[in-house]
Amino acid sequence: MPEAAKPVFLVNAYSDPVLVRIEGRAAFTNSGSLKDFFSEMVKQGKTRFVLDFHACTSMDSTFLGVLAGAALQMKKLNPPGSVTLVRVGERNLELIRNLGLHRLATVDAGSTNLSFDGSQSQALTEQKKDEIESAKLVLEAHENLVTADSANAAKFQDVLAFLRSRLETGR
Repeated sequence: MPEAAKPVFLVNAYSDPVLVRIEGRAAFTNSGSLKDFFSEMVKQGKTRFVLDFHACTSMDSTFLGVLAGAALQMKKLNPPGSVTLVRVGERNLELIRNLGLHRLATVDAGSTNLSFDGSQSQALTEQKKDEIESAKLVLEAHENLVTADSANAAKFQDVLAFLRSRLETGR
């Protein structure tokens, strides 16, 4: 895959709300960095996030579970924070609705004019995780999806059972 086509999350942590632009495929392979970023921003007192999906080519369930986890975390804060998903394409909107994320985050499928200051943004770098850390990330993400919508339990029961078993045995 050419470097220009490599998926990336561009973030502007200095804006309010914090802006995240998703470029390329959002998947389990790059979701850990976004989860870590959300956690770090909350530690710094940032609780409002806008994610721009205009250049997002596709998403997997782990990425959507990380988003669900962030939205759930924001709702627990006092006062509550927010996660807003903007410029979501038709296919990505279908995935978001099918998994119930539209109940946790504000979703704008229109063509919101979003000012993203590239000079203030940086790309998140993915920290390599070992197999156990990766399994924990994927399990937590899918548990977040079940929390978001109980109907997701049936959709992901095999994935959840496999990951729990793997983590219990350490393999």
